[in-house]
Amino acid sequence: MLLVTGGAGFIGSNVVAALNQAGRSDVVICDLLGTEGKWRNLAKRQLVDIVPPTELMDWLKGRKLEAMIHLGAISATTATDGDLVVETNFRLSMRLLDWCTMNTVPFIYASSAATYGDGTEGFDDDPSLPALKKLRPMNLYGWSKHLFDLAVAERVARGDRLPPQWAGLKFFNVFGPNEYHKGSMMSVLARRFDDVRAGRVVQLFKSHREGIEDGDQRRDFIYVDDVVRVVLWLLATPSVSGLFNVGTGKARSFKDLMLAAYAALGTRPNIEYIDMPEQIRDSYQYFTQSEVDRLLRAGYNGGFTTLEDAVKAYVGDYLDRPDRFR
Repeated sequence: MLLVTGGAGFIGSNVVAALNQAGRSDVVICDLLGTEGKWRNLAKRQLVDIVPPTELMDWLKGRKLEAMIHLGAISATTATDGDLVVETNFRLSMRLLDWCTMNTVPFIYASSAATYGDGTEGFDDDPSLPALKKLRPMNLYGWSKHLFDLAVAERVARGDRLPPQWAGLKFFNVFGPNEYHKGSMMSVLARRFDDVRAGRVVQLFKSHREGIEDGDQRRDFIYVDDVVRVVLWLLATPSVSGLFNVGTGKARSFKDLMLAAYAALGTRPNIEYIDMPEQIRDSYQYFTQSEVDRLLRAGYNGGFTTLEDAVKAYVGDYLDRPDRFR
C-alpha cells in the first residue's frame, strides 16, 4: 500500500488522482475531511482507507507500506497557534520519519518555499546544515517546516540511519484544481475567477516597496500537475534522495497571472489595485523564484508548464466548468 498524508487536501488529492489514473487503487489517506466539503476532492477516487491523524500511529503498527508521501500539515501562512502547528507539522513528521526509518519505507515529504523567508539568503535548496541555518522564515508555518528540514539535515550530517529513500520538497506557489477548500490560502486565480468571468473588477495589492510597480510582486507559480509529476518521478526513482525545490525557476507577477486568466476567457482585463493590509506588510514576500538545478541534476526531466499554458488548462478543464474538481 501507499500512504498519502494530507491526501484529501489540495496537492495530496491530486497525487492520489494520479496514482489512481496510473492503476493504483491500494492507496490509504490520512486526513480530516471536516464539514466544508473537502470530501469532494476525493469523490472520484478509489481508496483502501481514510485514517484520522490522531489514529495514524496506531494504524501503522504492524503495517507494510511501499512508500509514505507525507503532505499533511497546517499550511496557512497566517496560522498563530504555535503549539498546534509544532505538534502537527514538526512532531508528527518526526514520528513518521522514525517509523519509515525503522521499517525501511521510502519517505517523501512536503517542505515549503516559506522556509526561505524574505529571500535575503536566496532560494538555493542547499541541504547542508550551514546553508539551512542561514534561513529565517517569516511566519510560523515556514518555521515549522524549516525545523523539520533542519532535523533531517542533522541526521544526514551525523550519518544517522534514514529511510532507504527520503526527499523533502520545497513547494513554491502551487495552484490548480481541488484547492477550493483553502479559503484565503487559495491561489488568487481561484479566489478571483468568478469575478474575472463575470466582468467584475479584480483587486490586487498595491506595492509598498520602492521600485516595484503595483501588481508586480512576483512568485514562482507552478501548476499542480507539475508538482505531481515530481512526486511520481521520485516514487519511480528510489535511488534519489535529498532536499529539492519544486518550482518552475521563473518568477512571474500576480498581474501576469490574472492577465493569463482574462486571455484564457478571451475577455478584457478589469484590474484595480488596493492597499495591502498593514498587518501583513512587514512579512510579505515580494519575490520568490526557485533554483531547480539540484532537481534537474538528480535526473528529473519532466519539464514545467508555462504560466499561460497552466492557467489556460486550469480555466478550461476546471474553473470554467460546472464540476471544478479533479
